[in-house]
Amino acid sequence: MPLYRIREAAALLGVSDDSLRRWADSGRLATSVDDAGRQAVDGAELARFAESNAPPVPSVGAITHESARNRFVGLVTRVVRDTVMAQVELQCGPYRVVSLLSREAADDLGLEPGVTAVASVKATNVVIEVSDPA
Repeated sequence: MPLYRIREAAALLGVSDDSLRRWADSGRLATSVDDAGRQAVDGAELARFAESNAPPVPSVGAITHESARNRFVGLVTRVVRDTVMAQVELQCGPYRVVSLLSREAADDLGLEPGVTAVASVKATNVVIEVSDPA
């Protein structure tokens, strides 16, 4: 595991060096001494501390405007989950929309066949195809 100097660890946590030193001095965050004799934090310990001390996600209220222009309301018809990812299929009128997202996101949204959902599509690349004239 990597070792992070106090300044580096503080920057990753979004706090001052002094705050991190106070946490270390009080025993809230375990530290060690690196090869140069400086106080350091083990990467695994820093990750554990960051997860357990993360502030709550701020509430943004109801979304009233967004940049996505293509919104397809539809019915979830299939959800295939593995340990990390989920493939979600929606039938939006005559269109079948397929999305790949994390399993955690699919679980948090409660996506199952029969649920109504909205697919918001915003892409930087759009492929246009035409068929041969008959």
